[in-house]
Amino acid sequence: MKYTITIEETISDTFCLEANSLEEAKEKAIANYNNSVFVLEPGNLIETNVLVENDKENSGWFEL
Repeated sequence: MKYTITIEETISDTFCLEANSLEEAKEKAIANYNNSVFVLEPGNLIETNVLVENDKENSGWFEL
């Protein structure tokens, strides 16, 4: 029987930037992320979750 395995990782990292307001900081953070200035590699692995499934059944998400 064939199964599909889905792996989801949550990673985080901390960055600093200068801004005049929270809204400006949010906008700069989005721009920096979209322009690959803020890159989460390798980052800090927070959790890894796995889902195993086929057409008839699935395991539900579980932490690896």
